[in-house]
Amino acid sequence: MSVNEYDFIVVGSGSAGSVVVNRLGKNPNNKILVLEAGGKDNYFWLKIPIGYYRAIFDERFSRQFKTEPSEGSGGRSIIWPRGRVLGGSSSINGLNFIRGQKEDFDDWEKLGATGWDYRSVLPSFRKLENYQGAENQYHGNLGEMVVTDLNNDNKSSMAWVEAAKELGLPANSDFNGETTFGVGSYQFSSTGRMRYSSATAFLKPAIKRGNVTVKTNALVSKVLFKGNKAIGVEWLENNELKKAYSEREVILSSGSLQSPQILQLSGIGPAELLKKHGIPVIFDSPEVGENLQDHYQVRSIVKLIDNKGSVNNESRNPLRLIEWGLKWLLFGSGPLTCGAGQVGGAACSKYAKNGRPDLQFNVMPLSVDKPGEPLHNYPGFTASVWQCHPKSRGSLRIKTTDPKEQAEIRPEYLSEKIDRDVTVEGIKMIRDIFNQPSFKNLWDKEILPGESIKSDNEILSWVKNNGGTVFHAVGTCRMGSDERSVVDEKLKVRGVENLRIIDASVMPQVTSANTNAPSLMIGEKGVSFITEMNEY
Repeated sequence: MSVNEYDFIVVGSGSAGSVVVNRLGKNPNNKILVLEAGGKDNYFWLKIPIGYYRAIFDERFSRQFKTEPSEGSGGRSIIWPRGRVLGGSSSINGLNFIRGQKEDFDDWEKLGATGWDYRSVLPSFRKLENYQGAENQYHGNLGEMVVTDLNNDNKSSMAWVEAAKELGLPANSDFNGETTFGVGSYQFSSTGRMRYSSATAFLKPAIKRGNVTVKTNALVSKVLFKGNKAIGVEWLENNELKKAYSEREVILSSGSLQSPQILQLSGIGPAELLKKHGIPVIFDSPEVGENLQDHYQVRSIVKLIDNKGSVNNESRNPLRLIEWGLKWLLFGSGPLTCGAGQVGGAACSKYAKNGRPDLQFNVMPLSVDKPGEPLHNYPGFTASVWQCHPKSRGSLRIKTTDPKEQAEIRPEYLSEKIDRDVTVEGIKMIRDIFNQPSFKNLWDKEILPGESIKSDNEILSWVKNNGGTVFHAVGTCRMGSDERSVVDEKLKVRGVENLRIIDASVMPQVTSANTNAPSLMIGEKGVSFITEMNEY
C-alpha cells in the first residue's frame, strides 16, 4: 500500500465521524485517513462548557452557512454555524445531551429505516456513553463519551421548573430515561469542568493507536470513482489539490450540509442539477439534498427583579467571576459548567397526539441577542421553545462546482400549518409558566415577544420575524428501504459501491430534541455494519 492508499477514508471528524474512526481503528490492520476541513481544537474556549458562547459564531472554528430568505422566517436569511474544527459541531455546540423520544426512532423504522427503531438503537446509545450517574437499562458507563448531570443551582432556573410543575407538567429527572415528558435539569456532554467533544472522546484515543492519519484544513471536493465504485477522494489543502485512494470504503461524515454537497459535486444527485453544472452523472439520485429539516426556535425573555437571579448582571461583578472560576476549578460546578441550557423539558400542546410531547423547552438564566455578543445590560431570563416534530421540509442544492462555495440552503421554515400552530402554542405556554406562583413574582417586564403581542396572529407574525435555527439541520441524505432513498438501512449510498454516509444527514426525520446524541449513535450503529457484519 502506497503512502496515499488507505483501507478507509473518513471525510469529517465530527460527532459521527470520530466514532467511526475510533471503531475502525481498533483493528490494527486498518489504515485510516481522516480529512477535516477545519483546524485543531486547542483553543481554551473550546474546552470549557460555557465557551460555547464564544465559539459557536467564531469563524476560526465554525463555518457560517447562510440560508435563503423565506416567508417562514419573515424574509430573513438565517446564519447556520457548523463546526469546522476537530470534533466538528460537537466542539462548538451547547452540550445538551438528549437522545430524543423513543417514538422518534420507531418513526424512522416506519419510514423505511429497518432496524433503527428505539429498541434497536438503545444498545448503541449505551455502548458509547460513560454516564456519571448510576448505570441502568437506559444508561451505560463503559463508553467513551462522558455525560453528566447539571451541577449548578441557579435559583431562577429552579423556580421556572417549579412553575412548570404548577402548570401541570411532571418532574423528570432523566430525559434520556423512560420518557422525555416533563421538566427538570438537562444532561451534558462534559465532565463538568471540561467539554467532551467527539474528538476528545473518540478521535484522539484512536490517533494514539498509530493506524490513523488526520489531515486538517482539508476541504474535500469530490469522491473519486472507477465506474460506479468509489476508489478515493480529492481535496484542497492550502489551495493545493490532493488525492488519496481507499481499498475498502469511503465514508462521508461531513454533516447534513456538506455530505449532500460532496455527493452532488461527485456526480450523485438529481441528474438535471448535475448536468446544469456540467458534472458527469454517476447515479441519478433525486433526493440528495432534499428532506432538509431543522427545529425553528423562538425565545421569550423577561426582566427579573432580583439582579442575582440572572447571569447578565452577575457576570459584570469581578468578585462573582472569581467565585465562578473557583467553583469550576475546584469542584466542577457553577455557571461555567453550563452550555446552552440548564433546565427545560418537553410538553404537549393542544395539537399533540397520543400524549407525545410536541414542544421542547430550553431555559437559561441569562439573555443575549445571540451567542458571542454581550449579555443584555438588564437581569434577563430566557425560555426558548421549538416544535419537536416539524413537518416543513427544505432543500440543499449546489450553486457552483467550487467546493469552497456553500450550496443553496432553503429551510422552508413554518411552511406547514401545524408547525406554525404548535410554535404559537409554545409561546403561550411559556407565558403561562412565567405567570405561575413560583415564578410570577420574580419578573416585572416581558421583553420578548413584548406585552403588546397578544393575539395568535400577532404571535405568529412575531415568531416569523424573530425565530431562528437551533442548529439541528438533518435529513438531506435520507435513509430508507425504498429505491429513492439516498442510502439504504446499512447506510450504503444507493447506485454505487464502497461509499457510505454516516452522519445526521441520513435521518429520515429530525429527532424531537438536540441532535448531537443521535448523531453519535448513528456513528456507533453505522460503523457496526462494517466492523461486525462485513469482512473488515
